[in-house]
Amino acid sequence: MRLPWPGLLASTALTLSAIVSLARADAPAPEAVVTHYADMAEAMYADAHSAAVDLLKAVEALIAAPSEDTLNAARKTWLDARPWYQQTEGFRFGNPIVDAWEGRVNAWPLDEGLIDYVDTGKYGEESDENTLYVANVVANSSLQIGNEKVDATAITPDLIKSLHEAADSESNVAIGYHAVEFLLWGQDLNGTGPGAGNRPYTDFDTANCTNGNCDRRAAYLKAATDLLVADLQEMALNWKAEGAARKDVVAKPVNEALGVILTGLGSLSYGELAGERMKLGLILHDPEEEHDCFSDNTHNSHYYDVEGMWTIYSGTLKRRDGTVLDGPGIQDLAAVTAPDTQMKLDALMQDALAKFKAVKDKGDSGTMAYDQMIGANNPEGNALVQNAIDSLVVQTRGIEALVSAMNLAIKVEGSDSLDNPGAVSAQ
Repeated sequence: MRLPWPGLLASTALTLSAIVSLARADAPAPEAVVTHYADMAEAMYADAHSAAVDLLKAVEALIAAPSEDTLNAARKTWLDARPWYQQTEGFRFGNPIVDAWEGRVNAWPLDEGLIDYVDTGKYGEESDENTLYVANVVANSSLQIGNEKVDATAITPDLIKSLHEAADSESNVAIGYHAVEFLLWGQDLNGTGPGAGNRPYTDFDTANCTNGNCDRRAAYLKAATDLLVADLQEMALNWKAEGAARKDVVAKPVNEALGVILTGLGSLSYGELAGERMKLGLILHDPEEEHDCFSDNTHNSHYYDVEGMWTIYSGTLKRRDGTVLDGPGIQDLAAVTAPDTQMKLDALMQDALAKFKAVKDKGDSGTMAYDQMIGANNPEGNALVQNAIDSLVVQTRGIEALVSAMNLAIKVEGSDSLDNPGAVSAQ
């Protein structure tokens, strides 16, 4: 954790141009903060891509020689890959290029019956909202989507990409981390009881096939993982020197670019993570609202979102290869422009990390998975999750206070789960 600079400037009302004119030796130029922000994005997406390449290798090993060992190795590699992506989510909301792309890699929740077999006794056989609810691409070489008949004989990246959000349904998630997760774990049929998905390795074993279509299931898993690798590489390239995402943010007026940074942190903190990913599931006590619902990995995904926010704010990134990328973060600039507000926000962000570490530790202990934490009649688990949500709400207020103190302007995304919970619970 970078320590705040001594408060040599008593006023928090100075403009950025006035700050730069002071020519303080250790005061970062606002433009340098924006450039380092782009440098971190390039590095973080490169690490996420690198981890996905390792996942692809593990998937190929599973397909080549299905066994308990190769399936477990692929699952572990998926779990290892998740933090490197989750830490990037603070780049999403302030950058339109990232936000438009995000649904290709991390869309959820998904109606898994689009992809493969499901337990219809628990899942059901139809949905009024989704005509492809049990389309089962793995089992069917052709699909009817509205008036169009789709040839699914060959399961390729192009095919499954075309099926993503098909029939105008956001729940038709055909690609991304969660599609791969479902194929590796299968459905979690345990509700808010213990246990994750438990797909057998023989679902990929063409010589001893269970549940049919093992060759097509393996082809879908390979295609989805190939596409995940390609999509992450695309975003890493978007942040290189000539990449569209980098060029977009560095070309903005500096105050607007700084607002992009804080918009990403504020909207992920409040509307997305505290609201849609956490409070909604807690209100409904619904395990289907768990982010990594097949693998029971949600406690980690949430934690690394919060750690990623601190990384972006502080400007210090620990890379996948163990090296450290360090540079001026918005924390450093705030230490000059609004030192009191910056120190308060530091404390709020560290408190959020501690609250999410408590959730992570409970999940890692094996005594209570996240879907159990949000279950009904579980005061201990509910309190852990609610404390984490509350920490994000006050963290967001701290971000908004910093925006005001730095004379910036942002709009933080809201969530009915936080802003109008009665409407959610009445649905």
